[in-house]
Amino acid sequence: MATPIKLRQAQVWKVGDQFFRIVRLERLTVEYKATTARDAKQGIHVRLSKKDFCRLLKQAELLTPTRTSAASNDADVTKPVS
Repeated sequence: MATPIKLRQAQVWKVGDQFFRIVRLERLTVEYKATTARDAKQGIHVRLSKKDFCRLLKQAELLTPTRTSAASNDADVTKPVS
């Protein structure tokens, strides 16, 4: 049985020679930036359903974060319901 994927904002995944960084994570959709270098500023923004994005990551490798950013911390914080 495969291990479940825990998606978080600002994660970087490597598939072949491309890097995918999660830019925006919503309930049903994922917006990511596809680049050829890990820390590249230029890239293609793509929006997919979460299901299709997980299919894309089946052969991917999750890279460890190089530094802690505000974007990755925001994904971990629970927001109070008002």
